[in-house]
Amino acid sequence: MQDKYHLRKEQNLFLAKEELVSNIYNSARLEGINITYEDTKKVLEGVNVPSLRLDEINCILNLREAWNFSCSNIDADTTLDFICKVNFFVSRNESLEWGVLRTGKVGINGVDYIPDIPEREDVITNIETILKEENITKRSLNLMLYLMRSQLFWDGNKRTAMIVANKLLISNGCGIISIKEDDINEFNRLLTEYYNTGNKDKIISFLYDKCIFGLEIN
Repeated sequence: MQDKYHLRKEQNLFLAKEELVSNIYNSARLEGINITYEDTKKVLEGVNVPSLRLDEINCILNLREAWNFSCSNIDADTTLDFICKVNFFVSRNESLEWGVLRTGKVGINGVDYIPDIPEREDVITNIETILKEENITKRSLNLMLYLMRSQLFWDGNKRTAMIVANKLLISNGCGIISIKEDDINEFNRLLTEYYNTGNKDKIISFLYDKCIFGLEIN
């Protein structure tokens, strides 16, 4: 696997800020929120959208805060503490607890696989091992998928994982990962397969081919 983009960090940050509404919209659609791009933009601008529930509005605003935190700390080490902080913003007022590892069992809808209750030292070791991967894009995708399948938090695991993966990509000028609406069904199918089997080859290829974007600069 080769990195698809080779941008300066400043260029990648510019791209992230330019595409913030699109990224939040795509994440909201991935979470099953029935919202348009224009309504996403309105929520982020503080305009009332009567068709949305308060929890849906909160999800969108939380995504903005999590993205802002990540981009403002783009040079921070990608540690468990950093990942917990991202989840704090993603899941604030949405789950049993936010920003801390879950302490009880959870299930995943439509999936036989049941993730273990996370042990802090094991999680730290797993993250450090993933971060040793030389290729940045592969490192980012591996970390994202590990965080999704491990379900470290009570809620917001996919959103947290994607923002953390983007932080790695952006800080190294390797583009942005975002799952567009047309690709959600295929992503969910491959994610379910990955959850059940632990084999990530298919979903890695899909994400690499269809979900990583960047700037084309001469």
